[in-house]
Parts: sequence; C-alpha cells; structure tokens
Amino acid sequence: MHPYTPPRLSDLHPSLGASLSGTNLERAGDHNQRVTLQAIRVSSPVTRTDLVEMTGLTAPAIANITKRLLNDGLILEAGRLQGQRGQPAMKLAINPDGCFSIGLNIDRDHITLVVLDLLGQVRARATREVDFALPDAVTAFFDTEMATILGRGDIKQDRLIGIGVALPDDLARISLPHQPDEYAAWNNIDIAATFGGTLNLPTFVENDAAAAALGELAFGHGLHHPSFFYILISRGLGGGLVIDGNYYRGANGRSGEIGFLPVRSDRSAARSLQDAVSLAALFEFMQARGYRLERPDQLATLPPNGQAALAEWVDMAAELLAGPLLSISCLINPETVFIGGRLPADLVDALAEAVNRRTDAHRSHVPALALLRRAAMAADASAVGAAILPFNDRLLPSRTVLMKTA
Repeated sequence: MHPYTPPRLSDLHPSLGASLSGTNLERAGDHNQRVTLQAIRVSSPVTRTDLVEMTGLTAPAIANITKRLLNDGLILEAGRLQGQRGQPAMKLAINPDGCFSIGLNIDRDHITLVVLDLLGQVRARATREVDFALPDAVTAFFDTEMATILGRGDIKQDRLIGIGVALPDDLARISLPHQPDEYAAWNNIDIAATFGGTLNLPTFVENDAAAAALGELAFGHGLHHPSFFYILISRGLGGGLVIDGNYYRGANGRSGEIGFLPVRSDRSAARSLQDAVSLAALFEFMQARGYRLERPDQLATLPPNGQAALAEWVDMAAELLAGPLLSISCLINPETVFIGGRLPADLVDALAEAVNRRTDAHRSHVPALALLRRAAMAADASAVGAAILPFNDRLLPSRTVLMKTA
C-alpha cells in the first residue's frame, strides 16, 4: 500500500493554489500563518508533512507556525497518524473554540444575530421578525441577546475577535411600501461605533449581499468553486461577485447590483428586477391574490390555491431572472451562480430549477452556461457572512495581506 500523499492546493484548483501558497517575501510571516491555518481548516486533520506539501513552505517554517497556532489555541493535536513506519506523525485540526466572531444582519424586515466559531459553525443565534426596526431597537436587541449568549458560559468573551454588521447599502434611502419617515434615522448612524462600543471589539460593516458572498466563499460551496456570482433574495434583491477567491467590488463599490437591472414584462408592472423578484415583491404579489404574509415561513403553510399563486410567482421570477443569468454567464463566466437569502429552501430549489430550465434552452448559443443552485449559506447568509469579516481581518489569507505598506 502506498502512503497517502496530500495534493498540492494548486492541483485541487489553480486559483485556490494561488491564494493558499506561502511566500518568503518581506511581511510574509503573517501571510504564511494565515495560509497554514486555512490549509488546516480546509483539509483537517493534517500532518505537518501534509502542510509542507500543501503550502510549499519549508518544514522548519511549518513547525514554527504550527507551534504558534497551538500556543494561541487556534488548532489542536488530533492524534497520531496510524499505519506508518517509525514515529507516527501528529495530526492537527482546527480548534472550534479557538475564537468566535459575531455577525449581525440588519434589514427592513428582520434582525438576525449569530456567533460563529472557527469552524464556521453557528454556536448561537437570535432573530426577530420586525418591519423597519429603528436604531435604538436594534441596539437594544443586540445588547440583550449578547448578554444572554455570554451568560450561558460556553462562549467566552475573551475569545471574541470582532463584530461584523451586514445591511443593505441603501437601507433607508430606497422607499419601500409602509416604510415610516423616521426610518431615515439610519442615514445618520455610525454603525461601527454603535455596535462595537459595548463589547469593545473591532467592528466591520459590509453590504448584505457582499457579506453573504464572502460567507459562501469562506465556509460554503465557495471553498470548492472560488469563482461565482451570488444572488441574495431578502426584502430587496442584491448580488455579489467573487473571482478566483476574491470579492470584486467594482469602481464605485457597487458591483453585483442585480436588483437595479431594468425589466420589461407583460407579466409584471415592475421596472426594476427587485420590484418583481424580492420578498417585498413576493408579499405584494401574494397580497394581491388574497394572501397577506408577514414572514417567509408562512409561505410553507399556504392552502392549495395559495400554493398555485406562489408557483405563478416562481414562474414569473424565473422568466425575469433568466436573461440576467445568461448575461452573467457570458460576461463573467463564473463556475456557478448561488442563490440564498430569506426564501424557504424548497422554494429556492424550485426557483433555481425553473431558471435553469429557461437558460438551458440557450445552451447551444452561449460559450459557457453557469447553473443556478442553492447556496450553502442560505437563510442566515448575510449574518453568517458578517461574522466572517473579523476572521478575514485577523486569520484568513488574502492577497491584500502582502500589499500592505509599513
């Protein structure tokens, strides 16, 4: 029997290898530690010999880095490798309790808070369905829920490394049905100062669709498909673009704004895509047919006539999404397109299937066609993605690490 030889990361995927290769450049120590931690996270459990092969770093460098990671409590020794001659090698694995991060998603119809561990597992969650929650209400929710979570004792405050907050860029600037005038208070709020002060933690603020895409990249299907477009269906409709493992923001930081694409259809009076394909649009559609809904979970309990109306919306939404999806395939050529957000999973699957049927009819006319599929990070995608932001800043590898100036 031949001993197992771990693949180089560049063999698994060229772009993955590029982002997870060590370097000897100046300022590279932090980068190499991030690369090593990521290699352990992706392939755990691994031996130090595995890490040498995977990262291209020297054995002494790996020995020093893993010693630091063990001392910091970020990794664990997970037993020795069996079935080899000589002294069996020690396997290393991520310590899920090594550190934690908080993610907060603020939207026009809900607030969701999660605490993530280093494996990307949601260790605590709180959510409230509330329309147009004002800043004071969100702050009170955050403070109360974090006090409860920390009071349980399984998540230590000294292991929290930061807070990520995800919210739509135009949270209070785009007027939606029933939006109160006082909701404009969000336009004058310093988000980072508001939520970072209580726990004295660094706070990062991100667009909700971008956060969802980053979460998918770090802990979802993006680990194996690092070039993708992400569609987020929430009260509005957003998108995010990841190319070769890097989030692409565009010249003005507004790439991926699929919801603002103009549409013209005999089936809808909408003039932009999110006016027809979003939770707000879906609820308006259902209300016009006699079904007043307030929460996404109510979609699962509709009577037969309501289910028929919902199927009608899915078919219309698929028709309107097919064109933009074809454009994304032709212009960007992603490996796949993920869809997540607040819709129930079975409804996301139905929508993806309906879109794929429509785009497949064009397969012979386009050079490459990316299928639409449900994201791994779905219902809490933006909150989980927000919690990734402190991990990205402190622990995970990025090509921008080596671009920093002294």
